[in-house]
Amino acid sequence: MPAATPAPRPAATAPASSARGLTKVYGSGPAAVRALDGVDVDFAAGRFTAIMGPSGSGKSTLMHLLAGLDGATSGTVLLGGTDLTQLGDDALTTLRRDRVGFVFQGFNLLPMFTAEQNIRLPLGLAGARADEEWFSTLVRTLGIGERLSHRPSEMSGGQQQRVAIARALVARPEVVFADEPTGNLDSRSGAQVLSFLRRSVRELGSTVIMVTHDPTAAAYADRVVLLADGRIAGGIDDPTPDAVLAALDALRQIGTEDALAQAGVR
Repeated sequence: MPAATPAPRPAATAPASSARGLTKVYGSGPAAVRALDGVDVDFAAGRFTAIMGPSGSGKSTLMHLLAGLDGATSGTVLLGGTDLTQLGDDALTTLRRDRVGFVFQGFNLLPMFTAEQNIRLPLGLAGARADEEWFSTLVRTLGIGERLSHRPSEMSGGQQQRVAIARALVARPEVVFADEPTGNLDSRSGAQVLSFLRRSVRELGSTVIMVTHDPTAAAYADRVVLLADGRIAGGIDDPTPDAVLAALDALRQIGTEDALAQAGVR
């Protein structure tokens, strides 16, 4: 499969996505749960970043707020230069449609549509015309050329997820959010999907933010952001499975700065 022409990465100026003082509280009174507690974090453009943490650390909540799928209790969320916390429901719907791509654990493909129809669906909903050269690049990079006429029931889980990635990228979104994208896949198919996400960043210039619980999956990213108890606990550049596992163990067992430092987290 020929490689796609590498795309220039965005200039390292403003982050693609960021949060300042981000707090999310569910419920009220004694039953209130503080899922996020004053989070400050930046996600670089043209990079693949994984969000990790122990169960209940707030990683899925953070992704949902960054993507405009849920509202903050306080603080700000920026997509590029746009403050999502200042937008109404209609504006958020338009932003998610035009500027954000999503890849979920469930493939969310329409069963009556072919792979090609599923990929082109976001463009049709937006009333936009496809960039056929970009569409061809995605199909070639993801290796799904022979599956375009197939419906989801005629494809494996890994093939369906690659179609879902193409759908997420077809409108050239500023950020692609991936929530446990390999959760329903076997190890081989999961590795292929993660490799394609990595290629979409390195060869196509995409920005990917992924929530995962799997240290092996996180090792495909350029950087791992660690959460604990709703707060940023540190980060790992150029992660390896062992480094991520050590950091997660430190968070679960102790959670102190000394323990994280011993695990190589800064």
